[in-house]
Amino acid sequence: MAAITMKNIVKQYGDGFPAVNDVSIDVADGEFMILVGPSGCGKSTLLRMIVGLEDITSGDMMIGDKRVNDLAPRERNLAMVFQNYALYPHLTVYENIAFPLRLAKKPDSEVDRLVREASATLELDEHLERKPGNLSGGQRQRVAMGRAIVRQADAFLFDEPLSNLDAKLRGQMRTEIARLQKRLGITTVYVTHDQTEAMTLGDRVAVLKRGLLQQLATPRELYENPGNLFVAGFIGSPPMNFLPATVEGNRVQLPFGSVDIPAEKAERSAGRGLLIAGIRPEHFEDASLAAAEGRTGSTFSAKVDAVEWLGNETYAYIPFEAPDEVKQQLHQLEKDLDGEAMRTQLVVSLDGASRIAEGQDAEIWVDGRRIHLFDPASGENLTVDHTRAGRLPGREGAGAGVSA
Repeated sequence: MAAITMKNIVKQYGDGFPAVNDVSIDVADGEFMILVGPSGCGKSTLLRMIVGLEDITSGDMMIGDKRVNDLAPRERNLAMVFQNYALYPHLTVYENIAFPLRLAKKPDSEVDRLVREASATLELDEHLERKPGNLSGGQRQRVAMGRAIVRQADAFLFDEPLSNLDAKLRGQMRTEIARLQKRLGITTVYVTHDQTEAMTLGDRVAVLKRGLLQQLATPRELYENPGNLFVAGFIGSPPMNFLPATVEGNRVQLPFGSVDIPAEKAERSAGRGLLIAGIRPEHFEDASLAAAEGRTGSTFSAKVDAVEWLGNETYAYIPFEAPDEVKQQLHQLEKDLDGEAMRTQLVVSLDGASRIAEGQDAEIWVDGRRIHLFDPASGENLTVDHTRAGRLPGREGAGAGVSA
């Protein structure tokens, strides 16, 4: 096993486009690191530079204490699992797993021992004599993982390995990969565009946009303290709500009324004029239920446009008006997030016991402690400690907002 260190990594293609732009990430020995972001953010390019399938324009790629920029993939002792499995259809499961050992000319006894150890770990024993074409997608992905395990590599690299599976199977495979990584304790770099995978699998998550590292932090830190509008909009499902806001004293004025916020948040954002407030759907509640539970906080009245009842929870949709400055920023954010709709409507997640109905004027409780305030021009989150939140202070663009 080995740590992986990326120092100021840049990848430029012939037309000068920087697919990866000055990215520095330290992956500790045994750490599970996630690279996440929308299509075209540079995450797969970065992974391919780690393994040696893409040349590095500038910067240093270190595996352990060795600089590997000029080493061929076979000299880096890394195991990679691809999105499309990359199995040999004419070989059995046994021989697919054994393939890297055969290339290394390992003795038959060692090949058999390592293959059977891997198949037992991945519950593939009964499939060893079958061909990949007769297996399910999840079984084929386990075969690809088995081939990676037997290599006894310094690190595992996963390139969107679950994107071809259905939703239920993706959930099962996420659990299997997490258990396997913890059992083996091997350094792992995992690329995905799925924020659910990022939040459930990673020790830390690197969020990228247009080749720039936006934030590097634990999943909890990304959720609770997003560094900018882009990270706030990308992490969370349903996405965070963004509303026009102004701060007056220790209260923030929103389209539906004013809400109390902590004094330190008010101080950091005071005197800045128009801001963008970010509030996650789950930080609202039906005011009557919140009162019954003894929750303290602010409430407001608003007309509900639509309601979706899902049994354990209810989603209520409340439209609002926003100035052009906020609409433009939300439109840009929508493009950056691969078309994730950023409409001028408030989405609130309520307990399933709520009786709020469509077309009704409803009383909604909001947790003012969880409100974030963003600079509309830069996208910077004004209400978090950026050093604690895993930002990269002092580097232009590292925490850039969503402005083009």
